[in-house]
Amino acid sequence: MKILGLSSGTSHDAIDAAVVELALDGGTLVGHLVHMSQHPYPHALRAEILAALPPHEVSLATVCRLDTLIGQSFADAAAASVAAAGPVDLVCSHGQTLYHWVDEGTVRGTLQLGQPAWIAERLGVPVVSDVRTADVAAGGQGAPLVSLLDTLLLAGLPGPAGALNLGGIANVTVVGAGSGAPFAFDTGPANALMDAAALAATGIPYDEDGRLAAAGEIDEELLTALLAEPYYRREPPKTTGKELFHAGYLAGHLAARPALAAEDLLATLAELTARTVADAVRDCGLRTLVVSGGGAENPVLTGRIGALLPGVEVVRSDALGLPSAAKEAAAFALLGWFTAHGLPGTLPSCTGAEGGRVLGRITPGGGPLRLPEPLAEAPAAVRFSC
Repeated sequence: MKILGLSSGTSHDAIDAAVVELALDGGTLVGHLVHMSQHPYPHALRAEILAALPPHEVSLATVCRLDTLIGQSFADAAAASVAAAGPVDLVCSHGQTLYHWVDEGTVRGTLQLGQPAWIAERLGVPVVSDVRTADVAAGGQGAPLVSLLDTLLLAGLPGPAGALNLGGIANVTVVGAGSGAPFAFDTGPANALMDAAALAATGIPYDEDGRLAAAGEIDEELLTALLAEPYYRREPPKTTGKELFHAGYLAGHLAARPALAAEDLLATLAELTARTVADAVRDCGLRTLVVSGGGAENPVLTGRIGALLPGVEVVRSDALGLPSAAKEAAAFALLGWFTAHGLPGTLPSCTGAEGGRVLGRITPGGGPLRLPEPLAEAPAAVRFSC
């Protein structure tokens, strides 16, 4: 089955696309990455998305407009991917998270915009979307959904192993530790605060290759204040996002330090991410940590994570056949495959839900909706190649 996965994360900068050919080989799901690409949002649309994020308040007219414009951008990305990789059987679109409603550690709701009908109309194939809500309705966090891919990808590695995604928010999945049940959670910000600081200082929305952070020194007083955030002390499963870690959050911490150099701020924020990640997994006895996401391109960040976790082999997901830049989109292609085959796409031990749930709703394409026969058993592992 050839599936297109589409995703845009908490950096809100581009739509990631991955076309994956998936087929069962015994108990292993074999994935061949046919195509991967990134499709930046139009500048004006990205500005509208950023203006609609917390702590800003928006009207229903804005929500409707964004749902349409994001959906059309996803349809453009889908059409470009199909033009490059050939027809697909199914699309799984995550859309764009605009709000993740967390109340005292409990997720009450989640909102992803990007109307899937625009994709279905353009491509004429079914689209799986709204993939988080079923888990939330079952008492889960609705995240990290990438934990399904992580557990299958890490299945063949010896000893306790972890998968770390460094997007706007950092999330980690751990297998083989403690009782043996996999677990996953958001550790805190990865690039979210660093990107906000880089944009304010330079007009560029990220610290390319960690150059600013590499030139700065850690402000220990600011770091101590940032580490006092109560979120870090909550027990997993837990999730967070830009409803907490946004530019205004950072500005509040910087009010008493208006003269702090951009380089020192970026160095401090990189250290914040590295420490919160290391603190989250230090006691798991990991032998391997597989890293992906935009933060994997920041050598200051990955170098500090490695230094804070001596004895842990830190590698990129590329070493397991799945390019770091394609992992999130490939994860949604995998979730689409699970939904199409009637299989739960969540692990209760990772999201905190009462049980696994088949995820999403399906928008038919141009003809009758035809799905594969449901499977009685999920694959035990996944293996990727390019």
